[in-house]
Amino acid sequence: MKSDVSSEPQSTRVRLDKWLWAARFYKTRGLSTEEIEKGRVKLNGQLVKPSKDVKTGDTLELRIGHEVRMVVVRGLSGVRASAPIAALLYEETAASLAQRAAHAEMRRLAPEPAHSQTMGRPTKRNRREIDGLKDDSPKTGWNDRWSASLDDPD
Repeated sequence: MKSDVSSEPQSTRVRLDKWLWAARFYKTRGLSTEEIEKGRVKLNGQLVKPSKDVKTGDTLELRIGHEVRMVVVRGLSGVRASAPIAALLYEETAASLAQRAAHAEMRRLAPEPAHSQTMGRPTKRNRREIDGLKDDSPKTGWNDRWSASLDDPD
């Protein structure tokens, strides 16, 4: 006698790593598996393995970079499709959308790190001036150098 799990139609059972790949959260299945194993994906508030089956109505918490997304599974697919079709597989919660908008606004208002630098890399001239300041010996000019010219007044 077969168990109840195997009697379900195959279309209602999709592995978590495959669903995340099909919903275009990750570029490859390998990346989605890696992120699940690192604990960056929670299914219904719990850490799970990549082979865990996803069902409609499940809640996923995804940490991608610095952003945390909360999505509710609305459809199942094990096949990667275009982005508009993949977007139909999930619905992001209102709290998650508000949190992402707040983070985007903070990033927009934050100063650009490159603007905090007053100077960039020194030019060749600046470097020579810096090296001249470091030397303890007096700085010699172009005309003060020794030369083997015939103009030597000696």
